[in-house]
Amino acid sequence: MKRSIPEQLELIGRACGELLPEGELEHKLALNRPLRIKAGFDPTAPDLHLGHTVLLNKMRHLQDLGHHALFLIGDFTGMIGDPSGKNATRPALSREQVDENAKSYQNQVFRILRPEQTDVVFNSTWMDRLNAAELIRLAATHTVARMLERDDFGKRYRSNKAIAIHEFLYPLIQGYDSVALKADIELGGTDQKFNLLVGRELQKHFGQSPQCIITMPLLEGLDGINKMSKSAGNYIGITEEPAQVFGKLMSVSDDLMWRYIDLLSFEPAGVVRQWQREVKQGRNPRDIKVMFAQEIVSRFHSKQDAEIALADFEARFRRGGIPDEMPEKTVHSENEGLPIAQLLKQAGLTASTTEALRMIEQGGVKLGGQKIRDKTIRLNRGQTVVAQVGKRKFARVTVV
Repeated sequence: MKRSIPEQLELIGRACGELLPEGELEHKLALNRPLRIKAGFDPTAPDLHLGHTVLLNKMRHLQDLGHHALFLIGDFTGMIGDPSGKNATRPALSREQVDENAKSYQNQVFRILRPEQTDVVFNSTWMDRLNAAELIRLAATHTVARMLERDDFGKRYRSNKAIAIHEFLYPLIQGYDSVALKADIELGGTDQKFNLLVGRELQKHFGQSPQCIITMPLLEGLDGINKMSKSAGNYIGITEEPAQVFGKLMSVSDDLMWRYIDLLSFEPAGVVRQWQREVKQGRNPRDIKVMFAQEIVSRFHSKQDAEIALADFEARFRRGGIPDEMPEKTVHSENEGLPIAQLLKQAGLTASTTEALRMIEQGGVKLGGQKIRDKTIRLNRGQTVVAQVGKRKFARVTVV
């Protein structure tokens, strides 16, 4: 059953940052044709995490309303480097890195988007054909003063930090992508608002109907403070093992849980409001968190995986059990006995020996299910132990 325009606007507006301008979006919806929905992803990392899926979820909502997604892989812009939200130039990627990461994105995106309503496009398709004269004419559409209105550029300029000239090209090229694709709507994070507006201006310059803009909030990571990212170590990857995804989601604070649900769940808004009422009336937030974690695991893996993850979680955390299945790791000792901190680092259970020592001090490390406090422990060649760091990280480690 086709939804009315107010019903469509309610779904589109759910959890979004801004709709710019809303009146134009209503007009585009009234055209009664599939709209072209653009969202760009620079392939700067090989794996998608839940933070990336905030935009993808909104694209899926728009697909559910009958519109067409343009999943833009910025293979050209990925080799320029965009400092959005940063105070320094982002390193550019090589063509080989971009191509490899782009393949990974394509393998993952259809866990959310409908393939039959999606075109995966690369901006090198049109940017590689743009000659020097055309690029200069594109640059002439904006002034340096206009570029310095972008928050991160302005901050760096006032702090006497370098801004490379090629960085000014990034918002222009992102905007030109909208021209090349004839986008009706562009999605982006709140930190991309300036670039999205440039797209509107360039479409007007080239005689096109300007795109509407939907900005989406940036999802906080597991720490509840910083934006979710692999570099911050506070992320949940959509290709992580089901038990890892489930356990990480269960570790989210009760307050942050509602933001995750708002941005990531496909449950109707009315259902979420009912959950909130029930929690206020005394229902344990853990019950809601379990349902949400199962929804996310089912989406990226399967319903069966979600059931197994729940059973594993119950066994591991409510009864203090050790899971039957865990990664098998081999670590190497050059001396007589491998220090425990080195073992944890080599096994990938901590990012560094410093983190390992800190976790031991905090009582967050177990060997064979027993908490350890002695940072001088060494393990001999030939030993195999079950090592645990925190509540979620396990590995069966053999020293050789």
